[in-house]
Amino acid sequence: MAAQSPSWWLPAVPLLALAALAVWDVLQRRHSVLRNYPLLGHLRFALEAVRPEVQQYFVERDVDGRPFDRDTRSIVYQRAKGTDAEEPFGTELDVYEPGREFLVPSLAPVAVPERAPRVRIGGPDCTKPYDMALLNVSAMSFGSLSANAVLALNAGAARGGFAHDTGEGGLSEYHLRPGGDLVWELGTGYFGCRTRDGGFDPAQFAEKAAHPQVKCLSLKLGQGAKPGIGGVLPGPKVNAEIAKVRGVPQGETVISPPYHRVFSTPRELVLFLARMRELADGKPVGFKLCVGSRRQFLAVCKAMLAEGVTPDFIVVDGAEGGTGAAPLEFADHVGTPLTEGLLTVRDALLGTGLRERIRIGASGKVATGGDLVKRLVQGADYTNAARAMMFALGCIQAQRCHTNTCPVGVTTQDPRRARALHVGDKSLRVARYQEATVKSALQIMAAMGVDDPARLHPEMLRRRLDQQAVRSYAELHPPMAPGRLLDEPPESWARDWHEADPDRFTV
Repeated sequence: MAAQSPSWWLPAVPLLALAALAVWDVLQRRHSVLRNYPLLGHLRFALEAVRPEVQQYFVERDVDGRPFDRDTRSIVYQRAKGTDAEEPFGTELDVYEPGREFLVPSLAPVAVPERAPRVRIGGPDCTKPYDMALLNVSAMSFGSLSANAVLALNAGAARGGFAHDTGEGGLSEYHLRPGGDLVWELGTGYFGCRTRDGGFDPAQFAEKAAHPQVKCLSLKLGQGAKPGIGGVLPGPKVNAEIAKVRGVPQGETVISPPYHRVFSTPRELVLFLARMRELADGKPVGFKLCVGSRRQFLAVCKAMLAEGVTPDFIVVDGAEGGTGAAPLEFADHVGTPLTEGLLTVRDALLGTGLRERIRIGASGKVATGGDLVKRLVQGADYTNAARAMMFALGCIQAQRCHTNTCPVGVTTQDPRRARALHVGDKSLRVARYQEATVKSALQIMAAMGVDDPARLHPEMLRRRLDQQAVRSYAELHPPMAPGRLLDEPPESWARDWHEADPDRFTV
């Protein structure tokens, strides 16, 4: 009679299901944990699935998180919302920790400039120079980002009067529709100006470079988080729209090759940059790299001198930069961090007498006004930010960028998820964040006694070496004297300079 009672079956059904699962756990061969601990072993996988969220929200301190700690994320969120980004009771950082860096205030501070200065991009061969803001949107492609995210970034750039780098994924309608200034980036896949076999199409390039919103053209040589390897866009993200923008088959994973087909030597690189500028009718042209071999960069400088051709700008991407997807070994172990990369490029251009012709951009974990000023002191003329701009869009650092399951609609091509990102609201947040961060940088500079970024110098940035010793960047990394490499290279640079070959990328 009990077996016929409905009340008996209510607990029996889930118990039978658990028993069946336990039998399956014992018989399956993929997971040793489940074979030894049927049922209970599933708790381990459940806890592992929620570990990142538990770690971020309940375990880590405000200054401990990676890649960005909670304090940094909070300041971006607050500035994007237009609320005060202030901290009561003092810093939580250990100011005596070795490696800690700080900017030097002045006993004679100056007034904060009413208007943010801009940086003129355009060397002697450029006929259409562009005035770049101190902080801009760094390279993020449509495909890696949702359509709504790209729309919001570009609309924010249009509101705030700063530039938006397209990333290497091509020039889409979402970059163009809001009307913001664009830096069109060209990677090894030549998306947007690509031949059927994956080569460079000069006619397509010239046509799109002529668009009035395209202010600068950037050739991507390398990316901080994955230097030396090409980009990957998973097949599920390659819908019909992305396939059309990039000129690739729909539904297939897109792999950009690790090397360019249009050049194989430093001299050919320099000449291709000149060709890009000619095809773009004189608009500024430059390249982006994560610094590796100093000798190879010096070879490019030698090629510039030999051909009398220089880019209008160089963007230095640090190894701490972000990406939608990259092998962990590359993100952790390959490439030069931004500080060393910036100093290398600064000194190479100074030493070859080319610095006045070329502007330097810096990208890689730039999020606050302090970050911006620090990079200007180290040799940059302007900065770009990617992940901080994503925070302004609402990114919560879920680190699911490569899965197409971004919970806030930033890095997904799932229409249901992407619709959560409201373009009007988020574009305003992007503009507010950029404006507040530049204002913060200007306030810091004013406190240092400077009203023009050109007056910043390495003595103004200090680094703690240990509990007793503090040195300025002027002492740790004195700038190269202009033309020094051409006259008598310093001993530490001599071998690299003499072995740098404009016709070979020697390691």
